Amino acid sequence: MRLPGSARISLLAVFIIGISLFHYLTPLHLPALHDLFQRLYYLPIILAAFWFGLRGGLGTAVVVSILYVPHVLFQWGARPSLELEKFLEILLYNVVGGITGYLSQKEEERRNELERAARRLEDSYRTLRGQADLIIGIEEQLRRAERLSALGEMSAMLAHEIRNPLGSIRGTAEILRDDFSPGDRKFEFLEILIKETDRLNRVVEDFLRLARPLDGEKKRCDLAAELRELVTLQESEATARGIGLSLEAGEAPTVAGDRERLRQAFLNLILNALQATGEGGRVAVRLAMRGASGDMPAGVEITVSDTGRGIDPAQREKIFTPFFTTKEGGTGLGLVITQRIVEAHGGTIGLESEPGRGTTFRVWLPV
Repeated sequence: MRLPGSARISLLAVFIIGISLFHYLTPLHLPALHDLFQRLYYLPIILAAFWFGLRGGLGTAVVVSILYVPHVLFQWGARPSLELEKFLEILLYNVVGGITGYLSQKEEERRNELERAARRLEDSYRTLRGQADLIIGIEEQLRRAERLSALGEMSAMLAHEIRNPLGSIRGTAEILRDDFSPGDRKFEFLEILIKETDRLNRVVEDFLRLARPLDGEKKRCDLAAELRELVTLQESEATARGIGLSLEAGEAPTVAGDRERLRQAFLNLILNALQATGEGGRVAVRLAMRGASGDMPAGVEITVSDTGRGIDPAQREKIFTPFFTTKEGGTGLGLVITQRIVEAHGGTIGLESEPGRGTTFRVWLPV
């Protein structure tokens, strides 16, 4: 335990006064004890030198000298040889105090310099670590941008090469289906064909949404009103599935954004939550204002929570990867589109999930 400065000074004073009292109160016919007490003065001098450096060592030596000189003059004055020896001892007190204090002070300065160097190295390490994390994040964004760019180019070709034939196939299947009754196997095959063309058409539409530029005009958008409308539109779907759907929208300012794109992003999250939740479960949508914290400025946070089966930890890193899906018949593009919309508005999206207990998506948008 490191003693405070006042405690150290008090301890030194007790040492010096105690040794001086022993000197003055011990009879002169006990020279061995006086020699012992004389040597004991080195303890407070060396301690002061270690604790307070050059000034501490010299200052304590001077105090000891002042207290010891009267004893030498008045009690040992009748013995000149001993008196000379005592004065030489006093001189040695000051030499020891000065040298020890000087060396201790230099050592303390060196230790402080090493500590400052260590702190500078630690700050440099933290800075480099932060820069490395930033570079890794930028590289990941570049890789994602490259993937999205490739998807955009491919989606443009798909729109031309697939969408028109899909319409023709679906129209032909509907015409052929009218020639058969619902119980006929050919009727069932044509139903499957129509459903599959619809699914393929949804994939093409998702590709188009992914390729569509997101730099449109941004206007003031009331998120609370938009979320209320989306929840109202999905209440019938939630009721049909036996799922409770609720909205909690507190006071929140408007944000600058593309109203239709933001609606699409939040609709994707709500639909995903409903599809991931079984009968008897709940989906909760919340809107709240979040104050500035750390490097994050003030903004609006939208959370969509479900009580579904959750997402396996091994799959969370892939959840925003194109074509990755855990849903049967899913395209794996819904969350990619949602992430792109949120980031285009200067926001962030993340998720928290625990297998068997549900998932929460958190969207933060600047105000």
